[in-house]
Amino acid sequence: MDHTDHVTLLRGGVLAPGGVWADLGSGTGAFTRALAELLGPTGVIYSVDKDASALVAQEREMRRSFPSTVAYYLAADFTQPLSLPPLNGVVMANSLHFHRAKEPIVQLVRSYLKPGGRLILVEYDTDHGNHWVPYPLSFETWHALARSCGLSNTQLLAPVPSRFLGRIYSALSLNQEEPSA
Repeated sequence: MDHTDHVTLLRGGVLAPGGVWADLGSGTGAFTRALAELLGPTGVIYSVDKDASALVAQEREMRRSFPSTVAYYLAADFTQPLSLPPLNGVVMANSLHFHRAKEPIVQLVRSYLKPGGRLILVEYDTDHGNHWVPYPLSFETWHALARSCGLSNTQLLAPVPSRFLGRIYSALSLNQEEPSA
């Protein structure tokens, strides 16, 4: 996949430029750069990954490709509470499949979203993993998990073929309610 593919996977979930978003499990920033393109110079991005060296490489590439984007780089584990402002949206691209217990993570992520906030998930469309992708979740499984975590209006955005595990999809879910305390 290239930058155009990453943008295509996110495009249907980012309706307008601007806003405050987070990319959780951002790695070297392929989807952070796609998000920067869609949000434009009025957007703010919090890029979170445990690998500080990946964030350094990401910051260098972001400054080169999107110099007017405001981005903060947090070396942290997104499965633990983070100090983030209320978010318009979150991108989780190929990051949730590393965790068996997904519900507590999704509930934590939901707590960062403003009412009406958007969660875009990019994932392999299978429930059977392997060594590199241990716990993927199909769109159907995501739909049920999102609902059980208080997210609504889940919709498939953009399925794309993948040589690895068959297909990747992006999905959008909305935070329609106030997060629980």
